[in-house]
Amino acid sequence: MKLVITTQFWENYGSPHNPYWKAKGGNDYFVKNVTAETALDFMMSVKNVVEHWGDYTKEYIIGWSVEADDYLTQFEQSQLLYDGKITYPAEELML
Repeated sequence: MKLVITTQFWENYGSPHNPYWKAKGGNDYFVKNVTAETALDFMMSVKNVVEHWGDYTKEYIIGWSVEADDYLTQFEQSQLLYDGKITYPAEELML
């Protein structure tokens, strides 16, 4: 099983004192060798690696799940459907 994590990425088009935040998509990450019992512990371990909050960009976790080893994210599935290959796979996090 693997832990699949989805994030939201934001970019500030303003300044730190007058921010203008716009959502700019997100990323998919995964951690291998996770069970339902260990998923929450892994999730808390990777939270500090994945999330960041700055004056001009921020990324935070919006969802996670435990999936089968052969699970493909929605983005990976659409790449296979339209391009016939996965050019931009979800990023594996090593702990």
